[in-house]
Amino acid sequence: MMIKTTVNGEARTFDGDPDTPLLWYLRDELGLTGTKFGCGQALCGACTIHLGGTATRACATPISSADGQQITTIEGLSPDGDHPVQIAWRELNVAQCGYCQAGQIMQAASLLKESPKPTDEEIDNGMSGNLCRCGTYPRIRAAIKQAANATAHSGKGGL
Repeated sequence: MMIKTTVNGEARTFDGDPDTPLLWYLRDELGLTGTKFGCGQALCGACTIHLGGTATRACATPISSADGQQITTIEGLSPDGDHPVQIAWRELNVAQCGYCQAGQIMQAASLLKESPKPTDEEIDNGMSGNLCRCGTYPRIRAAIKQAANATAHSGKGGL
């Protein structure tokens, strides 16, 4: 089965095992190592990408699910690093060890797309599946709020 997808704006094909986890296709076949392996069971969020515009755990998603879909990884969110979430992450020094942060950023970008001005409760619920061993949750919440405000003031609307 030939699987056709678009990864970070570039058309791609895959003719291997359709049950291959999307994570390993992205990392091993395409060299997009920003998406991290954490738990392998879709429980930690380190592997979060956007599949068809929705935050998805790549470790538990077979590549066959991506057939005909758009995939965005952390590398494709904003190649220049100027997505409002990326800017807020840098300005507020969110990352500590940094391992989970690509997944956190991808989840936050998806959250803001769905809820452009989230409440604390919406942030906590929307980010609850993304774990940070360093405990940077207060900085993550602050960065999401800053990105939401920056987007609202830029007039760009949804992310």
